[in-house]
Amino acid sequence: MIRRTPSRRSFLKTSTAFAALSPLTRLLPGTAPAEAGAPLLAYAGTFSSPLRDTLPTQVDLPPGNGRGIHLFRVDRTTGALAPSGIVEMGTSPSCLVLNAAGTRLYSANETDRVGDDKQGTVSAFAVNRTDGALTLLNTVRSGGAGPTYVSVHPAGRHLLVANYFGGSVAVLPILSDGRLGDASDVKVDAGTIGPTRATHAPPGSFAVSGHDRTHAHMIQADPSGRFVLHADLGLDTIFVWQFDDQRGLLSPNDPPSVSLPPGDGPRHFHFHPNGRWCYSIQEEGSTVVLFDYDAGTGRLSARQTVSTLPPGFAGTNFCSEILVAGDGRHVYAGNRLHDSIAIFSVGADGSLTLVGEEWTRGDYPRSFAFDPTGRFLYCCNQRADAIAVFRVDRATGALAFTGHYAPVGNPSMIVFLDLT
Repeated sequence: MIRRTPSRRSFLKTSTAFAALSPLTRLLPGTAPAEAGAPLLAYAGTFSSPLRDTLPTQVDLPPGNGRGIHLFRVDRTTGALAPSGIVEMGTSPSCLVLNAAGTRLYSANETDRVGDDKQGTVSAFAVNRTDGALTLLNTVRSGGAGPTYVSVHPAGRHLLVANYFGGSVAVLPILSDGRLGDASDVKVDAGTIGPTRATHAPPGSFAVSGHDRTHAHMIQADPSGRFVLHADLGLDTIFVWQFDDQRGLLSPNDPPSVSLPPGDGPRHFHFHPNGRWCYSIQEEGSTVVLFDYDAGTGRLSARQTVSTLPPGFAGTNFCSEILVAGDGRHVYAGNRLHDSIAIFSVGADGSLTLVGEEWTRGDYPRSFAFDPTGRFLYCCNQRADAIAVFRVDRATGALAFTGHYAPVGNPSMIVFLDLT
């Protein structure tokens, strides 16, 4: 067992002014010169304004300590992050994604409010391939309130958006120059809301965050791009859509969805590199479910459910991120309030065995990500206002804290760009 160490109103109104800056990224004074060779860059999305118009059940209320999208140079040897610029945004670009070529970056602006239906927005940026600086291309409505997740379809022609507060998902065309078009499709989730007590809740848990209405929390295509999956936390459901890449349209698969245990609240999912297994993490049930995935039909079949928490745990915990290591040998699951990353080994049949956990060195780990080599893991500790860096033992899955922190207000997500 791995031992745990002790212990602004609307961005659309300002887009014209931003676009006049080239590049948009403001370099920090005293930034160190680029190290020899092509740099490895990191972009951190943050909550840069408080959540507003929230429901009484909303438990995650970041104060907005971030300043937008924070840029870093990454030391390839130590994993340390050195600040190199900031894209000032007051609309909480909490989720970021790069296109496959590393030439465009897209942000979900979660606290923006546009129009009578108070939609959020999504922004497109051009990436300078020399120094990673960003230039705003355009900003469009996200197809619902509170966009919390964006992903690029494997064909590269569409951006997929999950709107948490709007309970909807949208498809945005990516134009030839990288700008975003208006939504080609929007689907509004519907169904029976799950109970406020999760089926797999630990003893004494008061983890109730999303079982008050529909909450689309993640959307991602399968590896082939033929199907698109999205998780709705409030409905305890993962929807499966057939995707028309030519027209940017979603149509229900057969069957159209798979249900999770009532109240457990699916949040994120991640495919194994072999494409045959999909792992879903449940925010309120504190579990990971292994699904067998039929890539020909888009069907999910649940086969195993494991807890993300150590034996004997009691109290409240909210799960967050789930990642499968690039070599497929380990799965990592985030626990908020317990403030740990659970580490599982992957068996020959995809089944999971808990092998340990690691303290995140901060409060409320919202997400984490590997660097391009898989040798380092970066944990965004939202309430601790810092990103902690861990070295990964790829043989055992163990995480070892490097001693490196990067101060970032309310970090939400980190993505990497290798300029080699």
